[in-house]
Amino acid sequence: MASVSRTKGKSRAKAKAATSSTTRASARDYSIAAVGRALDLLEALARVGPAPLATLADSAKCTRTAGFRLLRTLEARGFAIQDEARGIWRLGARWSVLGRAAQQQGALAATAMPFLSALGKTTGENVYLRMRDGMESETLAIFQTDPGLRLYSEVGQRRPLHAGPGRLLLAHAPEAVQTQVLAQRLPRFTPATRTDSAWIAADLQRIRARGYLVTADEVVAGVVSVAAPVRDASGQVVAVLFISAPSMRMRPPRPRALVAQVMDAAAKLSQMLGDSSGVAKPKSAPEHTTSPAGLPRWNESQGAAAGPRSIFR
Repeated sequence: MASVSRTKGKSRAKAKAATSSTTRASARDYSIAAVGRALDLLEALARVGPAPLATLADSAKCTRTAGFRLLRTLEARGFAIQDEARGIWRLGARWSVLGRAAQQQGALAATAMPFLSALGKTTGENVYLRMRDGMESETLAIFQTDPGLRLYSEVGQRRPLHAGPGRLLLAHAPEAVQTQVLAQRLPRFTPATRTDSAWIAADLQRIRARGYLVTADEVVAGVVSVAAPVRDASGQVVAVLFISAPSMRMRPPRPRALVAQVMDAAAKLSQMLGDSSGVAKPKSAPEHTTSPAGLPRWNESQGAAAGPRSIFR
């Protein structure tokens, strides 16, 4: 009897050891160090380039010898270009093909969905992702927390940049785009829609300074939005992540309380896209005022910003 018990004990021990071995195997790191170094270098090139080898190697935390060999390999495939006269490196033209393919395949929306889902489940509100496309913004992805909650946009829907969360995209758009948008006659969607180009130009500075945007009934009456920027490995703003909900559920101080959560979700998505600036925090507290329609509006302080190219444009 004791012999049978010992045999069963040994069998269980062997099974446990086998399970542990399988778990270790499944958790094995399959990454290739050389590929990792090449990607670190490419992200550095997108972030600080055009730049000399020494600057890129320091930014990518690799030796100059390794950096040089990797850049030469990328150059041979058209993904990097060296200006021998000036001794600097820049991204090659073949990246534009990958960028277009990534956009066409919905890479940004697919990457963002887990973050939209997490934020939606935490806040109980619908979460949206929009991207600037020329002179307009387009909805790329939506997480609907509850089928009973009204959606204020649809995937593929396009809107002007001057009103609502789209203004955050305008704040980080090239100066030529800002100038062109503000030179137009801007449409008014509600009594609260801002169409004064001078006021909008000043607000773009305030948006860049504080790092987020809270708007009320600018596009749809009775809707409050809390928005934060999404950045890629180059540090450029490529999208805006935001919550939109009826004002009856967004009475102060709730919008202010949601700012940190929306910024945290946007920063985590940015990190997934390669941004290395870390989780963002609000730079100032929203100041509550009243819109022409009698619903909440928030205004904040001033600042400036810029950014290099992104594969998502």
